[in-house]
Amino acid sequence: MTGAAARLPDAVDDSFILRLAPQSWRPFLQLARIDRPIGWWLLLLPCWQSSALASVRASAPPHWRDLLLFLIGAIAMRGAGSTYNDIIDRKLDAGVERTRGRPLPSGRVSVAAAVGLLLVQCLVGLAVLLSLNRFSIALGFSSLALVAVYPFMKRVTSWPQAILGAAFAWGALMGWAAAFGSLAPAPVLLYAGAIFWTIGYDTIYALQDVEDDAIMGIGSTARFFGSRVRAGVGCLYGACVIATAAALAAAGAGGLALAGLIGFSCHLGWQVLALRGVDPQSGEAIEGVDALTLFRSNRDAGLILFAGLFAEVLRLSIL
Repeated sequence: MTGAAARLPDAVDDSFILRLAPQSWRPFLQLARIDRPIGWWLLLLPCWQSSALASVRASAPPHWRDLLLFLIGAIAMRGAGSTYNDIIDRKLDAGVERTRGRPLPSGRVSVAAAVGLLLVQCLVGLAVLLSLNRFSIALGFSSLALVAVYPFMKRVTSWPQAILGAAFAWGALMGWAAAFGSLAPAPVLLYAGAIFWTIGYDTIYALQDVEDDAIMGIGSTARFFGSRVRAGVGCLYGACVIATAAALAAAGAGGLALAGLIGFSCHLGWQVLALRGVDPQSGEAIEGVDALTLFRSNRDAGLILFAGLFAEVLRLSIL
């Protein structure tokens, strides 16, 4: 295994999991994105936010069991989605500088072995889903269509991030559904906000690949916005904040939740301002923060919103 293949460009530096794992496991851990935890964080956070919003609405204690199940499910299904995506995109990935070292295009994992890993991850996700109520089970299964079509969207549209957003934001519905066994305006509005958030941060992420994507004929919102990417992300983040604020209002959330929303909004605003120093043709930092770092910072943004909601839950539980 070469050094370039051993560590992928968007992986966390010096991942302790890869260091501890046997050499033969490392390509499979990379395929499941275990060395890139930001993916499962961004899949998890809408689930946690939705669960906390449900607790706020019911003035109930945190749903600890659901929060744990969502953590396990997010890690498993992020890995499954990435493995599936890599199987479909292995030939395209071979033509992109950032992705050609991935396990499948580099030949370190066979397609058959990747399919086996995909099945294992799906079984873990299924076990988590079957632990929820019937409505949540049906709702969870209904998201699979989005996951299935997403890898193909970059071949036919400049907005594949919209499909990714619809899939990644699904947890904003699941947390509420797991608590109530139904949906309401509040989680639907939270879901809309999470979609806009996902499109925005994935546009930032896609800045890393605009040059190779143009050569390969791959569509993305980063290419669509071009030199206007800062304005585009700003509009998406603005829509996210408006929809999320409406969700909190619909759930009757109080001051601590609103403080979390304000912190979340400020973080998104900082990202938009920081994009001034990012080259829209390469994603590299002209000054300040590069696109990958900005993208990864969305874990902190999402945690700020969740922290406000969770603090509101604790306040209501104590009172």
